Amino acid sequence: MDLISICVATGTRAEYGLLRPLLDRFRADSRVNLQVVATGAHLAPEFGLTYREIEADGHRITESVEMLLSSETTVGTGKSMGLCIGGFVETFARLKPDLVLVLGDRYEMFCVAAAATVSRVPVCHLYGGDTTEGALDEVFRHCLTKMSHLHFTSTEIYRRRVIQLGEDPARVFNVGAISIDNVLGVDLMGRKGLEASLGIHLQTEVFLVTFHPPTMDGEAEGMAQLNQLLLALDTLQGASIIITGANADTGGAGFNRRLIEYCQARPETHYFVSLGIRRYLSMMKLAQAVVGNSSSGIVESPAMGIPAVNIGDRQKGRLRADSVLDVKPDQASILKGIRKACSVEFRAFAATCPNPYGKGDTAERIHRILLEQVGQLDLKKRFYDLSWAD
Repeated sequence: MDLISICVATGTRAEYGLLRPLLDRFRADSRVNLQVVATGAHLAPEFGLTYREIEADGHRITESVEMLLSSETTVGTGKSMGLCIGGFVETFARLKPDLVLVLGDRYEMFCVAAAATVSRVPVCHLYGGDTTEGALDEVFRHCLTKMSHLHFTSTEIYRRRVIQLGEDPARVFNVGAISIDNVLGVDLMGRKGLEASLGIHLQTEVFLVTFHPPTMDGEAEGMAQLNQLLLALDTLQGASIIITGANADTGGAGFNRRLIEYCQARPETHYFVSLGIRRYLSMMKLAQAVVGNSSSGIVESPAMGIPAVNIGDRQKGRLRADSVLDVKPDQASILKGIRKACSVEFRAFAATCPNPYGKGDTAERIHRILLEQVGQLDLKKRFYDLSWAD
């Protein structure tokens, strides 16, 4: 087999954390020329310059594509998207990959796939068929499916949705969620190790909080929801509250300023732009509950047996374990959910609750299938029609 050039694009800390097990496999495979391109929040100081985490894991960043503007508006996001498409078209012209791999549903990856389309490079997509009705990501995810030639989904239901969108079943594979590989494969830190690494003292009770802008609700409504969450957190006296920063979405920088302000006035509440995958999962394992609207509360938290309180509509529509409690974005509902999640009975239930997202062999399966399929991909896709009964 000739050397295969696989270009993997990543724009956020969460996305890279999911990709890491797969990147490790590609890097170790002599048949693969791995090209890692960092963009988006990875390159922005206000989001922690998380490209450093990629390098610290031993992965060489082949190229960087600057695209984020210092703007929190929809106009700024739109202009950033234009920069992203243009930057990746130039990058693909230089790197000449055989395949571009993108993960998820964010606008950055939509731009990467659009650039690959006009560059006549096949696209492999992880994870189509999902739904998140409270975020713009819902639209970008389905667009990514139609621009892609090879698909890896995290559940069988999602696989069927991708086929329903007209994709050839022979190119759609249910492999489970790659985040489960991290849960089972990362060497977790203990309480003292986390305290030393972060320079903080952890109380007996710990809550891990991440709240991203609900981008379908508008910026003012999103900030109102965040303030309701903070009012709820005010009642958790004597607990350590660990808050990680919001995504580079419209309104995300404003969220982070509000979170920093909140934490500065409360000695047991700590804000971190990014914990990195090892510290994040380690903190999750210690937590009484994961609170917020991050996908990690939907997928990773149940895999660790930790209760999650999911706030609002950002993750609406996603399959979830019964250990995930959905609550409205108001103080009373959030507090009610936190109290239930912290009960002895519910924590015992969460510890053994089944998770619908696989068994932790996802990276291995993607690696194997991708190398089998890459030489067979045809840029001229045909629409796969379902048979409809009268």
